[in-house]
Amino acid sequence: MAKIYETVIGLEVHVELATRTKIFCGCSTAFGGRPNSHTCPVCTGMPGTLPVLNRKVLEYAVAVGLAANCSITRYCKFDRKNYFYPDNPQNYQISQLYLPVCRDGYVEIDTKAESEGGMPGKKRIGIHEIHMEEDAGKLIHDEEEDCTLIDYNRSGVPLIEIVSEPDMRSAEEVIAFLEKLRLMIQYLGASDCKMQEGSMRVDVNLSVRERGTDRFGTRTEMKNLNSFRSVARAIERERERQTDLLESGGTVVQETRRWDEAKEISFPMRSKEDAQDYRYFPDPDLPPVSIDDGFLEEIRSRQPELCTEKMERYKSEFDIPDYDIEIITGSKHMADLFEATVALGVPPKKVSNWLMGETLRLLKEKELDPDDIRFSPENLAKLIALTERKAINSTVAKAVFEKLFDKDVDPEQYVEEHGLKMVDDREALRKAVEKVIAANPQSVEDYRGGKERAVGYLVGQTMRAMKGKADPVTVNGLLKELLH
Repeated sequence: MAKIYETVIGLEVHVELATRTKIFCGCSTAFGGRPNSHTCPVCTGMPGTLPVLNRKVLEYAVAVGLAANCSITRYCKFDRKNYFYPDNPQNYQISQLYLPVCRDGYVEIDTKAESEGGMPGKKRIGIHEIHMEEDAGKLIHDEEEDCTLIDYNRSGVPLIEIVSEPDMRSAEEVIAFLEKLRLMIQYLGASDCKMQEGSMRVDVNLSVRERGTDRFGTRTEMKNLNSFRSVARAIERERERQTDLLESGGTVVQETRRWDEAKEISFPMRSKEDAQDYRYFPDPDLPPVSIDDGFLEEIRSRQPELCTEKMERYKSEFDIPDYDIEIITGSKHMADLFEATVALGVPPKKVSNWLMGETLRLLKEKELDPDDIRFSPENLAKLIALTERKAINSTVAKAVFEKLFDKDVDPEQYVEEHGLKMVDDREALRKAVEKVIAANPQSVEDYRGGKERAVGYLVGQTMRAMKGKADPVTVNGLLKELLH
């Protein structure tokens, strides 16, 4: 009888925090910039320098911990993780091993039958710990010059590392967990979680075992996966690799592997280290962090409405479909835009229609994320108002919206300057329709012969004659009136 294997997955998620300055110095955390321009003696590890903890890092870490149902460590410390690597200027990383700031939490995900092997429902993914640490620099390999350069701009950028329990059993569950985690952190404002910019990076720890056994198999770790697609593909490939090894009588080796996105395979990098390999010891330059009741209550009082809570409120407060709610709340930026536009007096369904229709279409065409939306709720409200009072027709409205999307133009001003208002002169419209009827006898004959679709051509010709500044419904009605 063939063995049935189960996949066991735990994650280490590194998130760059949205502070303006680094974790232990005053250097900028802005993405990009000329190499080594966001540096100082502290973040480049110069002898004799002393780190000072950025309070905002602690605030963000505690906020994420509370949202992830963690217990907060009231007395926590920083430790030195010792290793040599060119992008690590101190030859150690300041992190937290013994007393991390958050422990023993969970994030609840929705599961599907195919990923659970059972009924769909809810599942809690345990959070083992969340700890604060500093990021390393970045190595840049120059193949033309056959050399490696180092950019220390990222060195000292504040991170939280979220370490899950090995509770996930499939790529689907992993992606559901990461999506929930990313949304939660974005809603908190703790990070933009842009994987393409490296502000959210995922390490996957994976092993396989015979289904029904409680003992874990030997795990491997795949480092720094920077897209959900990479995470899903890496999990599937590693699961297949380990299963094939065991089926052929081989042994899985505990090691760190590098994922090659182009070839969709992983390569061994080094044997997997344990904590003792890093010779952790308490950092002598940083005092312990004591979190009192007042600080904790301050953070709790500032916790915003998270995605799940917002979805429930939308269902009771706004008359829009569940699918619209799911998409709109899937981006904090889009949810904020939706609510701000509704607050200006625009019916929620009208706002939802523009976000779900033209906005999503343009985002897809331009390969942008909802967070890249730059038009204001005031200008969206003005555009909707113009269409509602039939100052412009739907075709013109879509054209104006494209300008609004690109440059956040004032729709009222744009329509006025470009002469796009609909002609409401009934007599002028009648004359235009009469001319179109006279110029298209064949279409008139087709319509009177029972071909209803022929009137569509006549509507189009009238709209062209009116330079698009007419209501197609009114044109259609007038055409039928005159043809009959």
